[in-house]
Amino acid sequence: MAMAVLATQSLLCQTHCWALPRPTPFNSNPPPLPSRYPCKHHGETWPTTSFSTLHSMPIVCRASRRKSTALSSISEGSDQDGPLRRVLQLSLWAAEAVYILWLFLLPYAPGDPVWAISSNTINELIGLSLNFFFILPLTNAVGIRLIDAPVLHPMSEGLFNFVIGWTLMFAPLLFTDRKRDRYKSSLDVLWGLQMFLTNTFLIPYMAIRLNEADADSRPSKLSPLGSVMTNGAAVVGLIGGAVCVFSAIWALYGRMDGEFGNITDRWQFLVSYLGSERLAYAFIWDICLYTIFQPWLIGENLQNVEKSKVGVVSYLRFIPVVGLVAYLLFLNLEDQ
Repeated sequence: MAMAVLATQSLLCQTHCWALPRPTPFNSNPPPLPSRYPCKHHGETWPTTSFSTLHSMPIVCRASRRKSTALSSISEGSDQDGPLRRVLQLSLWAAEAVYILWLFLLPYAPGDPVWAISSNTINELIGLSLNFFFILPLTNAVGIRLIDAPVLHPMSEGLFNFVIGWTLMFAPLLFTDRKRDRYKSSLDVLWGLQMFLTNTFLIPYMAIRLNEADADSRPSKLSPLGSVMTNGAAVVGLIGGAVCVFSAIWALYGRMDGEFGNITDRWQFLVSYLGSERLAYAFIWDICLYTIFQPWLIGENLQNVEKSKVGVVSYLRFIPVVGLVAYLLFLNLEDQ
């Protein structure tokens, strides 16, 4: 995770003259000057002159400004730190192995593994997909019933759409990542699969982007999907952020006319849901990993943010969802 630092400018002066003794109240006459008064100024010397003339003579300081450095992240140093980079890569690949084994294959986590998935879990997954971004429930609520929305527990609907809304906002972040060219496959496919399988594909991307950059590599042109997501980053951020906020509200207050109880009852359902369904349990893993990857990616791409908003985004990036919304709203499209 990376913090942005801004190099300061300073003046470099290469003119250093010997100091002259000033007259004191007890001796108003200055001491005699040497025949040649040395001054380290491009190899030149000052001719002998009177004290008053020399004292009033301006000394030219040929100062030069240090070249202002662009905004950089702390992580750029990690590109040169081979051992640390390799440790991070190995940790990410290990996390990918644990993610797949623990959440998909092994029977020890709550719920059923993918090879023994129950019909109830499949039906619930289909119902959650139909209620994607609450489109069907909301259209049904205003009297539009082309398709009746499946009636599921608001907590499960809220959790599902919260993760999907957050995943949506990762698209512009990935397409503006300065290390995206180290991932040689299609980012369109990566993000499309991420929308359905979340961190199953995001973890490998985080590991691959730590590879050393090719000496002759050049920034690749964005795909049509990448251009749409980048140019519409603010819209994507507003939609994704609104979905996440509405998901939390829906989980607590949605379907109040049903038999889903009050907030206490819903909280008890959530605890039971996380301890019995593999899908819900995996969503908690996704939220935890997104909480790590969001500030990491934003911190390494702060140069993409409007200069006046860099400080704000740098602090907000640690807040789940909020930091990503801020990055997308203040993305500098002129540099993309």
